[in-house]
Amino acid sequence: MTGLALEARGLHKRFGSTVAVLDFSLGVPPGAIYGLIGPNGAGKTTSLRMLATLLEPDGGEAWVGGASIRADQAGVRRTLGYMPDFFGVYPELKAGEYLDFYAACHGVPAERRPAVTSDLLHLVDLSHKRDSYVQGLSRGMQQRLGLARALVHDPAVLLLDEPASGLDPRARMELREVVRELGRMGKAVVIASHILAELADLCTHIAIVDDGRVVTDGPVEEVTRRLHGGRSVRVQVLDEGERLRDMLLARPDVHAVQLEPDLTPQPPPYHGAPQSPRPLRRGDGERDTLGSPPPRAGDGLGEGDTPATVRFVLDGDERALRTLLAELVAAGLPIFAFGQDVGGLEDVFLRVTRRLGDERDDG
Repeated sequence: MTGLALEARGLHKRFGSTVAVLDFSLGVPPGAIYGLIGPNGAGKTTSLRMLATLLEPDGGEAWVGGASIRADQAGVRRTLGYMPDFFGVYPELKAGEYLDFYAACHGVPAERRPAVTSDLLHLVDLSHKRDSYVQGLSRGMQQRLGLARALVHDPAVLLLDEPASGLDPRARMELREVVRELGRMGKAVVIASHILAELADLCTHIAIVDDGRVVTDGPVEEVTRRLHGGRSVRVQVLDEGERLRDMLLARPDVHAVQLEPDLTPQPPPYHGAPQSPRPLRRGDGERDTLGSPPPRAGDGLGEGDTPATVRFVLDGDERALRTLLAELVAAGLPIFAFGQDVGGLEDVFLRVTRRLGDERDDG
C-alpha cells in the first residue's frame, strides 16, 4: 500500500453461474483521476461496489487509505466517498438541508456542518441554490449535489460510477471542472464510464476493463505508448498538411501517419486590418498549450488558409518530442498546435478489446 490511496488485488465476484468480476487489480495514487473504461457489462460497477464495501467479494482483497474492505469496512467508509450511477434524493429537502443531513449521518459535528455545507455548495457551484428544493433542481444540478454529498466527510478517495450519465453537454463540462478541482486538491478519483470522450481530456490514469478483469492500466501517456509502440502525437498546421505528412513519412522514428484536413465550414473572411499568419518560433512549443483551438477568421488567417491535423506515432521520450517540434518549426511549417494526442484513448481501447476478442476466438 506504500504511496497508494487505493489498491485492489485479484478481486472477483460471481452471481450464481455468472462471473461478474474475474480479476480486478488496480493501484491508484493520491491526486490521480483514474478512468475505468469498458463496455457495459464489463464489471466496472460491480468492482466499484466491492471497493465501496457494498458487496462482499468472493475472493481477493483491497485497501482504501490503508483500511481493508474485508476486515475494516468502517475504516474504508471513513476514507471513501461513493457516488453510484443512480442515486435517490429527498425531494422535499432543500439543497443545504440535504447536505447537512448527510454530514450528520457521517458524524460531522453540528458546529462544523454549516461551514461544510457552504464550502461544498461553493465547490459544486450551487451556493445560489442553497434554499432551493432538491426536486426543483435540474438533472445536472442534482448530479453535482450528489457529488457534494459524497464529499461531506472529506474523503481522500472518491468512486464515481457514470457520473455524467444523462447530462447535457454544459452540465458535463461543469462536472468535469469539479472533478479536476478535486484532483488538484489531492483526492484520488476513480471514474467508471463507457463513454471514452468523457475521460479523454480528464483522466491522468486509465484502466481498460473487459470481461470482468483489468487488462491494462497506468498513466494515460504510458498506456498509449505501450499499445502504440510509441507516443501518439497530434500536430495542427495551416495549408501545408501534405508537406508535413511527407516530412513525417520520411522519418524512421515516425509511424502510422494520418492526414486529416479540417472540413469545418469557415466563417466569412475578415476584412479588417491585414495580418499575416505567424508560424511558431523555435522554443514556442514550451509556451503553447496542448490542443489549442484552430485560428479563426480575423486571427491571422487569410482566405486561402486551411487548417489540417496530422496524427502519428513517435518513438522516444519527451526529448524526442521537443527535437521533432524544433525541426518542424525550423522547416518553416506554420504550426499552431503540437502535443501528445490524449484523445487517442478510443484507438487504445479498440486495440485492446480487438486483441482480446481475437484471443477468445482462437481459444
